Amino acid sequence: MMTETLAFTDGCLELIDQTRLPAELVIRRCQSVDETFDAIKRLVVRGAPAIGIAAAYGVLLARDPDGSVSRQSYYDAIDHLAKSRPTAVNLFWALDRMKAVIDSVPRDEPLAARLLREATAIHDEDRQMCRDIGRHGATLLANCHRVLTHCNAGGLATSMWGTALAPIYHLHAAGHAIEVFADETRPLLQGARLTAWELAEAGVPVTVLTDSMAGSLLKSGQIDAVIVGADRIAANGDAANKIGTYPLAVLARYHQIPFYVAAPSSTFDRHLADGALIPIEHRDRDEVARPYGVQLVPDAAKVINPAFDVTPADLITAIVTEKGIIAEPNQEKLASQLGW
Repeated sequence: MMTETLAFTDGCLELIDQTRLPAELVIRRCQSVDETFDAIKRLVVRGAPAIGIAAAYGVLLARDPDGSVSRQSYYDAIDHLAKSRPTAVNLFWALDRMKAVIDSVPRDEPLAARLLREATAIHDEDRQMCRDIGRHGATLLANCHRVLTHCNAGGLATSMWGTALAPIYHLHAAGHAIEVFADETRPLLQGARLTAWELAEAGVPVTVLTDSMAGSLLKSGQIDAVIVGADRIAANGDAANKIGTYPLAVLARYHQIPFYVAAPSSTFDRHLADGALIPIEHRDRDEVARPYGVQLVPDAAKVINPAFDVTPADLITAIVTEKGIIAEPNQEKLASQLGW
């Protein structure tokens, strides 16, 4: 349907530079761990699953100062990449898998081929995850024609179809008439720039609205369901997603509209009892005060810029994973489906 978000080709990590969309489609090539770190930190690549895949491939770019590759250089790469973004648990899940490979290979055996196989497996598993979430989620949206989403949880955030957008792509491919309303998603406009771009490229009807319009739109009765992705889900089902998701869930509950979260099993963090323990990334002042170089806030004013908020599980109608649907999620139901 579109160019894949990322690929590992000829020893380089190739990424769609999402900071350049929708004005231009630019492929960035990362040839070092530092370049991969920068790409994740600056949101060249973003979305929890895509961050994990990029980090796994980034480990393969490890080098010692003299240009050679050692076991320690791989460990150092993992430690460095883990500091790029704190909220998306898929980052740490993927790096833990790469570290487990290093730990398991005898010291007298080469590591590169084994690590490449593991990173490729993570990438391939994500493609299948997108298909499975699309298939399961489509059953929830089968009678829906207008769906609201927030931020970008589509192909740009994963390897292909995405999480929240996967059911929409599944239904669109099957000929079901479905339209997406995309919150612009301030301050970085991932909905306006990214979700609208990829849906338009795929031929899915899409309408962009400002975040502040969502309440009125839900009240109008035009929206059949809300579906979003997640960057980390606690053991009780509380879900961290892009800032602005929580008030959208409150509005959906008030207007009796189902609110769905779509995420792979790798996004769940069973070690955190609830959402209050999820680390929330706080980003640079200029993303709010001076977006794209245009000053909107006076220098004397303070700015807060959390990248995520947490939606309590009791506001979530159902969570869709590659394993199936968890209605009215709680710790017991999550543990049962995810095999904890």
